[in-house]
Amino acid sequence: MITEIQITGIAYEVDDNTRKYTLKRVGRLDRYLPKHARSSATAEVKLAQVNHDHGNKYEVEVILNIPNKVVTAKDSTSNILAAIDIVEAKIQSQLREYKQTAIKHIGNRGVMSRFKRSFQREL
Repeated sequence: MITEIQITGIAYEVDDNTRKYTLKRVGRLDRYLPKHARSSATAEVKLAQVNHDHGNKYEVEVILNIPNKVVTAKDSTSNILAAIDIVEAKIQSQLREYKQTAIKHIGNRGVMSRFKRSFQREL
């Protein structure tokens, strides 16, 4: 679990329920990190209430600091918990790409086996 998570509210009072939900969702993103990056990962979550005139709209931004990269995702919806879920999904996809580039053997699976099969067809 990501231990260093800062949650700040911008024009929004962060209640206990939202804080727990955010810690749960953002804290478990370390599952998608390589092992070398888990201990040094830090997260900053900004929760904001925008567009007061036309109804409540909530904006969530997550900034995840990992070795050699900063992963950022931002989304806004009418429900703050839904916005947290959407941002979590965006960060997950970015972390998968990071893991494929950070670890050499992931993402290159089956390259030689494909070559061997195509070479056997030629004979």
